[in-house]
Amino acid sequence: MIRPQTHLNVADNNGARELMCIQIIGASNRKYARIGDVIVAVIKEAIPNIPLKRSNVIRDGIVRSRKQLKRDNSMIIRYDDYAIVIINQEGNPKGTYIFSVIAQELRQKFIKEFH
Repeated sequence: MIRPQTHLNVADNNGARELMCIQIIGASNRKYARIGDVIVAVIKEAIPNIPLKRSNVIRDGIVRSRKQLKRDNSMIIRYDDYAIVIINQEGNPKGTYIFSVIAQELRQKFIKEFH
């Protein structure tokens, strides 16, 4: 479960390395975000000489979480860290490559361009 002030890793190749969650998109009274939710985050660490700079505010989709995700067929998925993919306003990822495995449920949600 991701709350505001949580530090997250970036799972794509857009140049940011580490982000911090600011707000959870969707409801004003939600305290936690889970896999598949969209959040607003600020860049804490980035690669030099790229368009994304430190302290930029961006929208992200959560692709990995330490909190378990239970599927309809009783399979439980759990990851070792928190990771996000940076998305644009339409919900498509800004990066061209995702470095890790993502859940099957998220392929239709965040990975529209890569099919």
